[in-house]
Amino acid sequence: MSLTKNENYVLELYVTGMTARSTRAILNITKLLNEHLPGRYELEVIDLFQQPSLEKSEQIIVTPTLIKKLPLPIRKFVGDMSDAEQIIVGLDLKPKAPE
Repeated sequence: MSLTKNENYVLELYVTGMTARSTRAILNITKLLNEHLPGRYELEVIDLFQQPSLEKSEQIIVTPTLIKKLPLPIRKFVGDMSDAEQIIVGLDLKPKAPE
């Protein structure tokens, strides 16, 4: 699936406090989005310590968790967002390499 250049992304990054892992995830995903989707994304960072009710409603099991809300389909990524290649492919920014 190839995306048009005008498609905007809506993403939510769930963290638990400002731990080293949470901070790394925020920095990693922000850098990746600025490189690959400059001006075409909305990223909301949600601290589950401050909004614990979202943990169940969004089915967050582990943090950090990134959820791509738009464009569809919804996708989830877990970890410190350091595997840029996995995220780029998962966000449909680059076709998956043949196995």
